[in-house]
Amino acid sequence: KFSSVTHPWPLESLQDVFSFDELAEFYTRAQADEYVVEYKIDGLSVSLEYQNGIFVRGATRGDGVTGEDVTDNLRTIEEIPKVLKDAPPELVVRGEVYMRRSVFDAINAQRELDGQPLLANPRNAAAGSLRQLDPKIAARRGLDIYIFNIQLAEGVSFTRHSETLEYLKSLKFKVIPYKKLSSIGDIHAEILSIN
Repeated sequence: KFSSVTHPWPLESLQDVFSFDELAEFYTRAQADEYVVEYKIDGLSVSLEYQNGIFVRGATRGDGVTGEDVTDNLRTIEEIPKVLKDAPPELVVRGEVYMRRSVFDAINAQRELDGQPLLANPRNAAAGSLRQLDPKIAARRGLDIYIFNIQLAEGVSFTRHSETLEYLKSLKFKVIPYKKLSSIGDIHAEILSIN
């Protein structure tokens, strides 16, 4: 079993809309001059904690308040920086661990050759791989991560989500591709281009 971790800042569920009408309601309610349109990666949400630029702990989202300490497994993901230059004294970021479709297909092809049951889908495969008790198994699964949010950046302040994404990129995190837009028409078009 993994030890429990109480998140220093809760990892809330993302709010969803499922139609352009619901999006228009959000747009009207928010009344912002900038919106960020980015991909939603279907994987396993995690928090990464850094002290003085050193990666010290990683945990699953769990129920948003308490997760599981999967630091050793997260250390096997090459895209997670283990040391950050010019980082604040305390930094907590949120990301999504996922398995690329090509990796998933290759694993299932090998499992089929070996007569093993196939993995159901990339999301479950990523979650199951990250929760292996042996980090060597997680390392062999070719997991990847995108960072999409700052939970805490001691001494640093932001006014826009896009600023947090730029800051994360400056620290060498792999950030989800995004576009800054302002009009509802441009937002619609970008969403349609993603689908």
